[in-house]
Amino acid sequence: MMFLQYAVWGAWVPLLQAFLMEHRHLSSEEFGWIGGFGAIGAVTAPFVMGQLADRHVALEKLVGVSHLIGAVLVWQMSSLTSFGSLLAFAILYSLVYAPTMPLTNALAFHHLPDRIRDFGKVRIWGSIGWIAVGIGMGHWLLNRHTPTGPGVTAEAVRAAQVAGMGDAFRLSAILGAALGVFSFTLPHTPPRRGAEKFAPFEALREVRKQPLLALFLLSIPVSCLHQYFMLYAAGYLGHLKIQSSAIDAIFGVGGGGVMTIGQISEVFFLALVPVIARRVSRKTLLAVGLACYAARFAAFAYFPRPEVILPALALHGPIFGFFIFLAFMIVDEETTADVRSSAQGLYNLVIVGMGVVVGSVLSGTIGSWFEKPDHTFDYERLFALPMWVSLACLVLLLLIYPARKTAPAAATA
Repeated sequence: MMFLQYAVWGAWVPLLQAFLMEHRHLSSEEFGWIGGFGAIGAVTAPFVMGQLADRHVALEKLVGVSHLIGAVLVWQMSSLTSFGSLLAFAILYSLVYAPTMPLTNALAFHHLPDRIRDFGKVRIWGSIGWIAVGIGMGHWLLNRHTPTGPGVTAEAVRAAQVAGMGDAFRLSAILGAALGVFSFTLPHTPPRRGAEKFAPFEALREVRKQPLLALFLLSIPVSCLHQYFMLYAAGYLGHLKIQSSAIDAIFGVGGGGVMTIGQISEVFFLALVPVIARRVSRKTLLAVGLACYAARFAAFAYFPRPEVILPALALHGPIFGFFIFLAFMIVDEETTADVRSSAQGLYNLVIVGMGVVVGSVLSGTIGSWFEKPDHTFDYERLFALPMWVSLACLVLLLLIYPARKTAPAAATA
């Protein structure tokens, strides 16, 4: 389930900026709006999908139907050309795909006997799925969409590769249809009765308590930073031209394959988190994650060399493991069983909904500030700004997040 869940997303997200701006010739602002409104489903998820899963519909059936509908929609996105049609389909797709991320987390948490010990072993397959499709698409672009021969210019090669990135949407559709069918075979996860008929209201009351309140507040700017990096990193890697025959042989071309260095590192850290989460405070781990955000942006801004950039990509491991992955664990630890799908959806609203919507729109606006006449960017300034925001988030975490040495007893219940 996790392998396919994140392979569906990882097939096209790293390539979106290049495909839309270089092949469909959208502006920075238009790209930002598509990225932003493409997350609207995460905003509605806790109030629609979370309510359905917590109170009305078996979770595995809801996930299955959502992915089948999503597969039809994302297939169409490969052939759309206008800003209006791309924006409309991005919104529709997000309404069915974005809610499945917290729902699959909730399904896993529901059936795992020890969340701290077991969830990493399950979620790690999402990272492996992202790696597989990222490298797979890189090799597909290298072998099917890279013209060779005398007279072929670098500009012609790049144009053919970004045109071929439309295949990423088709691959995503195939994987989504497979997950939709497979979901009906997952363990039965029925809805539950709770203190209130509308589960999100009950979940909201629990979120207003510490440490969830601090976590949610911090996660808004952090998710914007995460989206900012995702939107600009692959294009930056293409701009640096750090490809070589050895790198191409491993990761393919297009930038998306090289970015899987981050997911490869993520696999290691997802395996590490359950081991150290019993010994190190949540606050300390979250702080390490934020420090790594700042370090990665600093590397991209000030050290544009392969020997620095490639290791910086590996910082995605502690970034994801010690902040985003750990945050979903904290949400599950700090909420009651009858609202956990809605609580996961509320956090997904922040990290994938508000963060992606606001982060994408801001990214497009900020990108226009640093965009040059030839449609490249002043990358030093583009990445220095989020570095300082990351450091501000780290200071805020140290000030407002409560110290707690151990997980609550509910975590292993």
